[in-house]
Amino acid sequence: MIDSKPLVNVEKLTKYFPVTRGMVFQKTIGNVRAVDGLSFTIARGETLGLVGESGCGKTTAGRTILGLYPPTSGEVRIDGENLVKAKGRKLLAIRRKAQIIFQDPYASLNPRWTINAIVSEPLRVHKLFATDRERSERVKELINLVGLSPRLVNRFPHEFSGGQRQRIGIARALASDPLFIVCDEPISALDVSIQAQVVNLLEDLQDQFGLTYLFIAHDLSMVRHICDRVAVMYLGVIVEIAERNDLYENPLHPYTKALLSAVPIADPRKERARKRTILTGDVPSPINPPAGCRFHPRCPIAMDRCRSETPEWREAGPDHWVACHAV
Repeated sequence: MIDSKPLVNVEKLTKYFPVTRGMVFQKTIGNVRAVDGLSFTIARGETLGLVGESGCGKTTAGRTILGLYPPTSGEVRIDGENLVKAKGRKLLAIRRKAQIIFQDPYASLNPRWTINAIVSEPLRVHKLFATDRERSERVKELINLVGLSPRLVNRFPHEFSGGQRQRIGIARALASDPLFIVCDEPISALDVSIQAQVVNLLEDLQDQFGLTYLFIAHDLSMVRHICDRVAVMYLGVIVEIAERNDLYENPLHPYTKALLSAVPIADPRKERARKRTILTGDVPSPINPPAGCRFHPRCPIAMDRCRSETPEWREAGPDHWVACHAV
């Protein structure tokens, strides 16, 4: 059940990566503006989808929100606590509430550790159980919770399939009893036949524990299935955010329209009849993003104003926000 009170509050969040030149005496010649001023909230029990092209900054945004990347500026509040300013035990306490499910189930699990060691690591870090025996029992509970046999806890990651490894990653994320989980494209590396199983598992866990998700994905049809609201990201900024059905049925930003026009439709007649929006040109460099609206070099309806003025957020409908001069 969704609570109206925000659990996650992101305000003007930025993350820049310096670009250097030289082998010995390195000189900074610019910054990759991967995340450039994100502001949004996520209510308790809600799933917010974050979509956009590869390289738009989705994964960087998710990791910066959790503090895995130190933010360049801005604030992140999780359950009322400021993650950016917290240190020491305070930071550890906040991080217990927020976890991540990584995209690649093959690279995110230590190949030299058993499943028991991998899943029990958050329990050890946060000192949730006093003895190894208690931790091992909790690991078995978690492994059973994600649909695997507890008898497998002493095996190594290479003995599991991709779908099973992702279930282990979900069990690890649940170990510290979090309130908020960043799902960083958790199904993109899995077979299509397994993707629905993992998504159904995430939904069941959300209902059971009242979890809040930031669901980062490329598959727009899957995002509509699992998410309550959807935010569309382009070149480090969010250009539109709305309730899922409103966004899919009434997209306002030209970039959102282009993304949705690329989603295949099962009915061949409707697929042939619909009008596709084909974007021209390449995504500009995040080192030197264009002035004004960042989408204007590729926008089919760009005006002179778009090339010089940054569009401001405005509410075009009930809880439907967009940054576009043409709307």
